[in-house]
Amino acid sequence: LSFAGESGVVPLARDFARQALYAWGWLPAEGADRRAAAEDVLLVVSELVTNACLHAEGPDEMWITCDKKVIRVEVSDRGTGQPAPRTPHRAGRPGGHGMFIVQRLCLDWGVVRAPGVTGKTVWAELGAPA
Repeated sequence: LSFAGESGVVPLARDFARQALYAWGWLPAEGADRRAAAEDVLLVVSELVTNACLHAEGPDEMWITCDKKVIRVEVSDRGTGQPAPRTPHRAGRPGGHGMFIVQRLCLDWGVVRAPGVTGKTVWAELGAPA
């Protein structure tokens, strides 16, 4: 999904991810576990795209891929910052919860930078529902 010239990128990204979840059979969800897994994917998409908006002048592109066991979400931007969960995490403190949420919901996450290119890709992987 390219965000070039788009506004309302967080809802756009969630809609794109929701369509992918339907295409892969995650939605409509059969049972609470599958519904929760799909909602976790949408929440991670929201957090990664929101972080790109807040800290990196907005996202450039988003990719979402799935095999039988893992969904991978990648969001690229032109920012130079390094995303990290705020530590120590304080639940009552406003802001700074995005990467903490990603860390808690995902099997793994990280940042990839291409040599000589401004920006980065932040990726996160979630387990498929049983």
